[in-house]
Amino acid sequence: MNAVLTSLPPYVVLAAAAFLVLGLPRRAGHAAAALATAFTFAQAVLLGDGGTGAHLATQLFGFDVVLFNVDQFSLLMGVVVGFLATAAVLYAYGTEAPTWVTAFALVYVSSTLGTIYAGDWLTLIFFWELMAVTSTLLVWQYGGAAVRAGYRYALFHGIGGTFFLGAVVVHGASMLGSVPAAEIFLFSSTTGIHASATLLAAIGVGVNCGFIFLHTWLPDTYPRPHVAASVFLSVFTTKTAAYVMYRTFPEGGMWLAYLGGFMAVYGAFFALLQYDPRRLLSYHIQAQLGYMLAGFGLATYVGEFAVTGGFAHLFNNVLYKSLLFMAVGVVIYRTGVEDIRDMGGLWREMPVTFLVYVVGAASITAVPGFNGFISKGMVIDSAHELHNFELLFGEGLLWWLLILGGVGTFMSFIKLGYYVFFHGSATLSPKDATAFQTAGMLLAGGACVFFGVFYYQLIELMPFTEIILGEDVYFKPYSASHLTESAALLVTGFVGFFALKRPLGWLAHHMRDVDAVTYPAAFYLGRGSIWGVTALWAAVDRAVMRLVAAIKRTAMHPRTAVAGLGVDVEIRTGIGRSVLFLTLAAGVALFAFLLG
Repeated sequence: MNAVLTSLPPYVVLAAAAFLVLGLPRRAGHAAAALATAFTFAQAVLLGDGGTGAHLATQLFGFDVVLFNVDQFSLLMGVVVGFLATAAVLYAYGTEAPTWVTAFALVYVSSTLGTIYAGDWLTLIFFWELMAVTSTLLVWQYGGAAVRAGYRYALFHGIGGTFFLGAVVVHGASMLGSVPAAEIFLFSSTTGIHASATLLAAIGVGVNCGFIFLHTWLPDTYPRPHVAASVFLSVFTTKTAAYVMYRTFPEGGMWLAYLGGFMAVYGAFFALLQYDPRRLLSYHIQAQLGYMLAGFGLATYVGEFAVTGGFAHLFNNVLYKSLLFMAVGVVIYRTGVEDIRDMGGLWREMPVTFLVYVVGAASITAVPGFNGFISKGMVIDSAHELHNFELLFGEGLLWWLLILGGVGTFMSFIKLGYYVFFHGSATLSPKDATAFQTAGMLLAGGACVFFGVFYYQLIELMPFTEIILGEDVYFKPYSASHLTESAALLVTGFVGFFALKRPLGWLAHHMRDVDAVTYPAAFYLGRGSIWGVTALWAAVDRAVMRLVAAIKRTAMHPRTAVAGLGVDVEIRTGIGRSVLFLTLAAGVALFAFLLG
């Protein structure tokens, strides 16, 4: 059993399960899928007891690669990915998702795990690109509006992947001479990406992280596919990107911390303006990633505590973000409505879904007793230690950005819950969640409550546990100061939403995100470029053909052609024909040059 655990990559198991989903009857196929994802979870848990190390080390193109690297970071990701994927498979079965959705989702999760367990940059970039392909297929499967959104999604991730690939190439070239040539791509050969590849790597990984101005694929894509597909999509690409961001920049940096702070505010603000529930949740993916990146960015200044906070928030976000997409997906699945203004009063009709939503909303808004309160508190505490750009009450800019993002988060989930479950009287009478939908939601929701109450269990899963729970850092999330801060944040958010409800409605109709400019600009620039190249080619083609026709006329009728110029020249047979032949050859050569 131990040999299997240490040598069998979980992504192979999931890829095989994807074929079983397609080949077996629906119930049996989904059972195989759930067993495969549960194996991934169990394997990560068991490997945590001494199974760390480089497994399946081999060579590719003369370079050392590690196809299954097990350490405290990859194991943490393996635990939460396996757990959530199991809940998502149960939810997909209960939502009557087509088998193609579950199959594509498993291949997508398989490529995600390949990225997580990569032990070198070559393996990582391979699975990184494969993750973009498989997630695009998962979007496209639904058809309709998802096809065009998936095309834009593929363009974003293709461009980001190209930048990241460039960073890997630059990294390898920069490492030559400092380590043996075969080892230049191994994680163990260096700490993070080489400094010369910083900008390329930041942009490449930043696309998947939803950096401001590189984020528009998030709210554009995730509301489009099947509701079960959105559950998978909502957690794996972006959280894997945050993990890769730490692998790339383990020392952090103030640029990353402050970028995370601004993402928290930007995402929460635009979430407040949305009436499509999945679009609202998609903006909050960007906002929550901001907290993770802020924690990673503070690594040098604050140390391991900030990194642990970032990873704890990543872990928790996988749980409560998927839970919120599940709850919203049940409402859409049962009502067929995707505008929250057309809902309302559903808490009586769908009590289970309502309670699940409350758990997810309380977790993401950091209500005490839920997991988000623990991890968000760790990141905010880390920012509290940073005093550059000091503002009000002795707190720094980054701290205020994270607090403002927290207020906006609470306001937007008050808005979502108000419109879906309380606004007006119920005009719809849908059924509540199915049994398997409920099972999937209870798994994720139960974990949100468990890690909020028994937070030491959460910290023990994180890297640098001995430091956080040791004498150097005494972590006490339920202190009076933390509870007071949380209460002030929640009251401000509650009052803020109802006080600003009308202005927010006006802004929702008049304020657009940057995609309102960038998408049309990209479309017309692309069309203009194609038209310009085509028109230029046509003009060159016409000019060359006219030249060739003129040369041909001169060769065939030299006396007439020269006479047309008003010159009476006798072209003698030998010399004249030779000159005309050379002229024709020069014209053909010019034509070939223009073609080439």
